[in-house]
Amino acid sequence: MILSLYRRLEEIVRSDFSDIVYDTKIIYSYTGRARKLRVFLIDESLVDIWYSQDSDYAYHWSKYPVSSWIYRCDNAPHQKWGYVKTFPKHCHWESQGNVLESNLPDKPEDAAREFFSTVRKLMLGLK
Repeated sequence: MILSLYRRLEEIVRSDFSDIVYDTKIIYSYTGRARKLRVFLIDESLVDIWYSQDSDYAYHWSKYPVSSWIYRCDNAPHQKWGYVKTFPKHCHWESQGNVLESNLPDKPEDAAREFFSTVRKLMLGLK
């Protein structure tokens, strides 16, 4: 089930965001289970997409090792982010400790489109 989700998301990012996506790869565990979808971007940064069977998720854009800057949206219910209006959904902006509201849609395909639209705008300096 997760593997089929990653394949659908892979299709979306390859077709809808081909201007910023260089390559994609599904990362497997040592037991052969699909762990996450890794998306390589044209600026040498990458996005990791992770989903669990329970619909927990994380979309993580990192520019490591060039910088420690991150943009991550997830729904981990860490109580320290309980003040965020959209809790447990939240986004980490620039650093792990800077947390904002998340309006990422619940449907994974729509969430991927929304997240990568933001990545495209930030990467290409669009408004």
